[in-house]
Amino acid sequence: MRPRLYLACVLAVGALLAACDDTQQQASGPRADADGILHYGGLRFEPCSLAGSGNTTVRAQCSSLAVPENPDDPEGRQIELAIALVAADGMAQPDPVYMIAGGPGQSALETYPMLHGAFADVRRSRHVILVDARGTGGSNPLHCPLDEDDPVLALTGEEAEAATLEFTRRCRAQLEQVADLRFYTTGEHVRDLDAVRQALGVDRINLVGVSYGTRVAQQYAATYPDHTRALVLDSVAPNSLVLGQEHARNLEDALETHFARCREDRACVANLGDPREQLGLVRERLEAGGIGPVRYRDPVDGQWREDAPRFGHLAGLLRMYPYQPTMASMLPLLLHEAAQGRYESLLAQARMTYRNLGDSIAMGMSLSVTCSEDAPDFDTRAGDDGTVLGDTFLAMMDEQCGLWPRGSRAEGFRAPLEGDVPVLAISGEFDPVTPPRYGDEVVGHLPNGRHLVLPGQGHSVLSLGCMPKLFAQFIESTDAAALDASCLERLRPTPPFAGYYGWEP
Repeated sequence: MRPRLYLACVLAVGALLAACDDTQQQASGPRADADGILHYGGLRFEPCSLAGSGNTTVRAQCSSLAVPENPDDPEGRQIELAIALVAADGMAQPDPVYMIAGGPGQSALETYPMLHGAFADVRRSRHVILVDARGTGGSNPLHCPLDEDDPVLALTGEEAEAATLEFTRRCRAQLEQVADLRFYTTGEHVRDLDAVRQALGVDRINLVGVSYGTRVAQQYAATYPDHTRALVLDSVAPNSLVLGQEHARNLEDALETHFARCREDRACVANLGDPREQLGLVRERLEAGGIGPVRYRDPVDGQWREDAPRFGHLAGLLRMYPYQPTMASMLPLLLHEAAQGRYESLLAQARMTYRNLGDSIAMGMSLSVTCSEDAPDFDTRAGDDGTVLGDTFLAMMDEQCGLWPRGSRAEGFRAPLEGDVPVLAISGEFDPVTPPRYGDEVVGHLPNGRHLVLPGQGHSVLSLGCMPKLFAQFIESTDAAALDASCLERLRPTPPFAGYYGWEP
């Protein structure tokens, strides 16, 4: 979850009228005025389209809300929060569903189109509300995009450190022209979410957090328990987790899981050998350096490029590839090709991963969150020697945070969420970033919580298999214990690719 990593209809007036609960008509809700303009509480909405990755778009209604950048200075600089409403298909219950994006640094409005299908059943009876966290998307975004020819990935050691720190300095200088970077943290995001709730005129909300968004959801429920109806936590980050602290070790465990599956697969091991051995060989060669430039085609724009393979390419690719099992299934093949001296695929995939991450994450917001909330708890002596990322990963984050302004975090920030709030936590079995033990930790403090682990899956699992139906059932009933989750047993891991033509060459 480090920096640089990334969702309907213009509705008929009748579907946007005040909805009903079990006993009485909702006092407030979306309504259209005589000019056809949609109002929800004190907010005015207009038709818009939400654009996700690829060509995915969702038609919605968009609005904004001005909030003070510094909560203690209401007369100071104001931030316009970007807000979207994806309205229910029919009569809606009074408690909408908030979707909270991950990162930190991802935009909720840009992320939602990829998850739109997962909300189909939920939207039969509830509106979906999206709020771009301050510093992301349309809410005073704190972007410091890397140039597409930025050499950071190709660098190692002192060169990589110097390039990263110089980028951090440039980024800070650029963003301080438009923002006070101390006030772009989880605490401010939580206050903003509640400000939107008040502006909508609703009493309680349901929160669906993804990855870092699960931290936000937990902090909201702890801060505003009377306004929290239920939580869905997808790929859980417990409040105790120091972002970045365990990433190198978690990644190593995930890689070993995937490599073991190749060793157990006849076609994979026969054609590609042991991927752990291949990784060791490739790493040794890349760290030694001296490999000449390799010509390859950019998988994003199709242009021919030329780079000298370096260890940074491998480390950057491995850091992000295991997020999705389908991508991870290609690792044995990529490592085999590189071990044979064919680096074209490794370079192409590293470049694609790097660019996609840069496009989806607001670097400045991510640094503000991590440096304010997690850097005070960094243990750079933890010792990740022997892992692919090594102990330089956390040390570099610590150095970056030494250059970044720091805000505050709430008292009791690290305390686990407790109380009787209904919680459904979900994890992927092979998630290298937020492994299932994190979900167990959170639910262990919640008597009305339940944790479901999706077999063979990775990071972000809300849309997989029968999970959308289970998610909708939980939002309706708020009874996680009553869910029949046996349908998840039909999920299977993606087998390792043994060749370019699929699992069986």
